[in-house]
Amino acid sequence: MDEKLVARVLSFRWLVFAVLALAYCLVYFHRVSLSVVADDLVRDFKVSASMIGLLGSVYFYCYAAMQIPSGLLSDSVGPRKTVTFSLLIAAVGSLLFGLAPNVTVAVLARAMVGIGVSMVFIPTMKILAQWFRAREFAPMSGFMQAAGGVGVLAGTWLLGLLAMHVGWRASFEIIAGCTLAIIAAAWLIVRDRPTDKGWPSVAEIEGRDDATVAAGSRIGLRQAVRMVLSERYFWPVGIWFFFDCGIFFGFGSLWSGPYLMHTYGLSKAQAGAILSTIAWGMVIGGPFLGWLSQKLLHSRKKVLMLCMAVLAALLLLITIFPASLSRPMLVAWFFVFSVCSSAVVVVGFTTAKELFPVEIAGTSVGMVNFFPFFGGAVFMPLLGRVLDAYEKSPTGQYPVAAYRVIMLVLLLTAVAALACTFLMKETYRK
Repeated sequence: MDEKLVARVLSFRWLVFAVLALAYCLVYFHRVSLSVVADDLVRDFKVSASMIGLLGSVYFYCYAAMQIPSGLLSDSVGPRKTVTFSLLIAAVGSLLFGLAPNVTVAVLARAMVGIGVSMVFIPTMKILAQWFRAREFAPMSGFMQAAGGVGVLAGTWLLGLLAMHVGWRASFEIIAGCTLAIIAAAWLIVRDRPTDKGWPSVAEIEGRDDATVAAGSRIGLRQAVRMVLSERYFWPVGIWFFFDCGIFFGFGSLWSGPYLMHTYGLSKAQAGAILSTIAWGMVIGGPFLGWLSQKLLHSRKKVLMLCMAVLAALLLLITIFPASLSRPMLVAWFFVFSVCSSAVVVVGFTTAKELFPVEIAGTSVGMVNFFPFFGGAVFMPLLGRVLDAYEKSPTGQYPVAAYRVIMLVLLLTAVAALACTFLMKETYRK
């Protein structure tokens, strides 16, 4: 095989990855953005914490509902087309959110954003499975999670600065323009597989026999869905995603900002700076946990169990001391919280993928990806209801007691997530 052609394939795939990583940054930007502007939304739309929780959860309801269609579209229409057209919906939704005259329009806009960005991750995983070797999938998932961390950084620290200078409305309009630029790059650069450019596949480059791949490609959509639903080890992974991501999305993506501002008296910029450590936890934790499971522990299950145990310990600490941690301790707490509740999904998705043939990677990952966002949709308004059960101060702040109850709810959820890991199947193979 021509060595120059092989080198071209192996280098071009990083350009494909870079474009998709930019798209994935948008997913996490929108996922955490309300945590910084929540107080602004309460003031401008004159609504309660429960309504803001609903506004945040709309994104997750739409995201969860679209995961199975996203997987099916990736396996049928193709991941490149799925990514580009779905991002167009997200761009329109972001623009509409910035222009929303009332909360009703804002909910509609958030629904459009949720639908749009919901069809980025699954197609991306499908494309990476075609451009990278099987043994590279866990590390590449880690790098993609790191890209999501950059999106969190933009949705917390950068959005906080931007909102202070141009306002939250203009900030989302700027994001809509950035989304259009990424759409153009995805359409012009990204391809579903190397063969779409007339290049040899990764399997051919490695000299593997593609007979099994050809046979697997005949798996129909209905058969793929039945294969996933009938796999008993699929369900512990899905339920674990529900609990783990319910914790991260419900608290980290929405109520962590008000918690820091109300309990510790921090400004929006100070809270955004601390919450930016969530991004660094993803940037560092994603690749690290991928390496840990692949190279050191040689186990997916052990990594998941370890992270859930640490997460439960973190939530126990903050339940006991909800307003007593120093600034450095808060920074460290949110960093480790991010690693154990968000970056860990790298290992979770790898587990879900390894339970099934690669030919139905879009369907299997898409179906398991329903659970984390259903968790976010449930926990965001649930925690909002907890806050609304307590009387606000004259300045609109919730008491420490309200946040202590939130932490207790999250602690119990973390224990349930830990229990799920004991029921999972070890999918690591040498």
